[in-house]
Amino acid sequence: MTRAHAHPAHPAVGTQGTTLAHTQLSDLHHHVATGLDEAARAWLDQALDEAAARPGTNGPISVWELRLAEAGRRCGPQHADAVRVLILHAARADLDAVSRVYAQGTAAERRAVLYALPHLVPGPEALPLVEDALRTNDTRLLAAAVGPYAARHLPAHAWRHAVLKCLFTGVPVAEVSELDRRARADSELARMLHDYAEERTAAGRPVPEDLRRVLTLTGPTPTPPADPGTRGLDGKES
Repeated sequence: MTRAHAHPAHPAVGTQGTTLAHTQLSDLHHHVATGLDEAARAWLDQALDEAAARPGTNGPISVWELRLAEAGRRCGPQHADAVRVLILHAARADLDAVSRVYAQGTAAERRAVLYALPHLVPGPEALPLVEDALRTNDTRLLAAAVGPYAARHLPAHAWRHAVLKCLFTGVPVAEVSELDRRARADSELARMLHDYAEERTAAGRPVPEDLRRVLTLTGPTPTPPADPGTRGLDGKES
């Protein structure tokens, strides 16, 4: 994939509007299965059975890894992320396996790994994958990277920069898991947001509306400046 190419933010959604990383896997499986036609359901059942029967790494490439590559063609792009998460879980993919899939996979497969991390890796060992995704400008990958795994494990400094990256690239801050908790009373994040607002105002550019929301969460802070000659805080993201 071209790492500098940005795509419209369009995070995958599980059941009841929650993201894939938050959705219980049993609910996710039911939701996906009911949306597939008979042939796709049969393929998914077989793929999950194969992954469960031969989990982990088997040879140069495992059968379940091949199924990850087929998911979009077999189940349709609207279900592919969820199907890949289910296959990764059925395969009981460990850190080595998810790291290999992330390193060698397409953007879609990398996104699925990020969604699957909360279900697969209990500790912070997979943070290098999140940090890699946060260095890209692929907005769908960024949206996946700021999910519950990042909320749970990303250090404060890196997490603040992830929030700023969302503002830079237009990823809605609603995609940042546990934003309210992690932003609460964070004076350093408030300072960074204020500096960013000042830079944009000085350049005659509108301040993202999402910045106001995050700044409010950080606690009492000065209101970001608004140049009377621009749309300021009430303007739309350019």
